[in-house]
Amino acid sequence: MCEHCVTIHYENPKVIAGVLPVYGDKVLLCRRAIEPRHGFWTLPAGFLENGESSLTGALRECEEEANAQVVEPNLYALFDIPQINQVYIFYRARLEKPKFNATFESSEVALFDEADIPWKELAFPVVELALHHFFNDRQNGEYLIRHDEIRRPWKSLRS
Repeated sequence: MCEHCVTIHYENPKVIAGVLPVYGDKVLLCRRAIEPRHGFWTLPAGFLENGESSLTGALRECEEEANAQVVEPNLYALFDIPQINQVYIFYRARLEKPKFNATFESSEVALFDEADIPWKELAFPVVELALHHFFNDRQNGEYLIRHDEIRRPWKSLRS
């Protein structure tokens, strides 16, 4: 509360919405052309805008970062990161066609098989965890809605 104007100023967590885009057996990743983590790979995701739903924001980010349109989006994961005041929401969706390209926010966009994922070049632990869950779920043939909390220090799942 501001002692001068007696107004409450809320400081709330930031919500990040994104897509885990799939084409056949491959996942679409974007190499970041902006900070933070410039040059590292990520799923298309970004801050939710005021007035938009998490799904609308996720689809917008997929288009902004990969110039990709997806179909059949399904809520897939919610990740809490309290140490940095962020909440991530991911939708699993399908690319109808392998149509995508680099944008202002991504220097490169590509499809990856599980074996070819650049695990050591992923931008954020949340991306590693989302991909880890996805590949396990795909192997089991059942896609559960995931919820996890990410804490520092992060220990890679692919060490």
